[in-house]
Amino acid sequence: MPKMKSKKAATKRFKVRSGGSIKRAHATKRHILTKRTTKNKRHLRGMVTISEQDTKSIRRMMPYA
Repeated sequence: MPKMKSKKAATKRFKVRSGGSIKRAHATKRHILTKRTTKNKRHLRGMVTISEQDTKSIRRMMPYA
């Protein structure tokens, strides 16, 4: 039986931590940032853990992660 393919969009957007939780980047941080305040942009830095409700679907997209 051939290997399962992972969804490339999911592998680019999500990273699995060593403990098993999945992290993602904040949204609205790519372009048109001039209208945003410095405080808002600062709080959008870094990664966030995804919610428990989404974990099952994300894991199905990345079978070997």
